[in-house]
Amino acid sequence: MAVAETANALAGPFSGLDPAIQLMLLMSSMTLLPFMVAGMTSFMRYAIVLSILKQAMGTQQVPPSIIIVGLALILTFYTMSPVFKEVYTDVAPLLNNPKADVMQILNVGSVPLKQFMMRQTREDDIRIFLEVARKKPPESVADLSIWEVTPAFMLSELRTSFEIGFVIFIPFVIIDLVVANILMALGMMMLSPTIISLPFKILIFVAVDGWSLIVRGLIQSFN
Repeated sequence: MAVAETANALAGPFSGLDPAIQLMLLMSSMTLLPFMVAGMTSFMRYAIVLSILKQAMGTQQVPPSIIIVGLALILTFYTMSPVFKEVYTDVAPLLNNPKADVMQILNVGSVPLKQFMMRQTREDDIRIFLEVARKKPPESVADLSIWEVTPAFMLSELRTSFEIGFVIFIPFVIIDLVVANILMALGMMMLSPTIISLPFKILIFVAVDGWSLIVRGLIQSFN
């Protein structure tokens, strides 16, 4: 009985359906959350850049992948909280309206999310998917559907993430090259440069407060 009441409370536009069907639809929609977080929010940029940073430092399993994902997820909620708040504000009246259908709720709720993605998306990437999906371009940005914006946003985020990762990677490569040249000049060619350069990379990164700089830069990149 409690499950049925919960389903009725959360279903909103599905209130005319059987409680078991409402619960099934609700649970099915929850499976889309990982895709939405990974493909429609700032999570992708955070996760990719932090993973590249880990590879650049050469610390192998430190920090663990779960820490990278956790930090990326927390930063995502921090960045996306204004967007989520706007989505809730727009959708809340429809959820309390039994006459509102699912498509109407999705269309209204997707507008703030689409606006966020459009601000981070390049025109060339949008043009690629519009040429595939449509015979003629839309008259305005408002005519774009979220399913046309999402793949373009993901493509732009991949490009932006690797651009940021490249900039982060260069200083660590320079340190590796300097250490390798010094070892070669000393005739210590049998010693792996990575073993020697790793402590220096960690020391320099901590000395310049690298984590704070990168996190601050990533957050500001969405403003």
